[in-house]
Amino acid sequence: MPPLTGVEHVLVSAARGYSSNIRVQDLSSPQAVLATHLDGEPLTPEHGWPLRLVLPHLYGWKGPKWMGAIDYQRYAERGFWEKQGYHFTGDVWSEERYSHQE
Repeated sequence: MPPLTGVEHVLVSAARGYSSNIRVQDLSSPQAVLATHLDGEPLTPEHGWPLRLVLPHLYGWKGPKWMGAIDYQRYAERGFWEKQGYHFTGDVWSEERYSHQE
């Protein structure tokens, strides 16, 4: 289901309390992948089984392993890694690594 008008962020939640806030435009990017398999084989637990979000244009913490939920949000909410001091957007090409760069 597409997000309602005005929704610009999603909070992706995963096992063990991990989460990440992602812009809707990044989640809907043609580069974004909801992965269940790697090289034709089901993901292993260490690689994110049963579901992993892969966002190659963003840093790795933006695509949590063991994904459980996607919640559309009108307002940005920092996820686990963003609360630890990592950049809110995490764009690789802009080198957005840490929150002090925001």
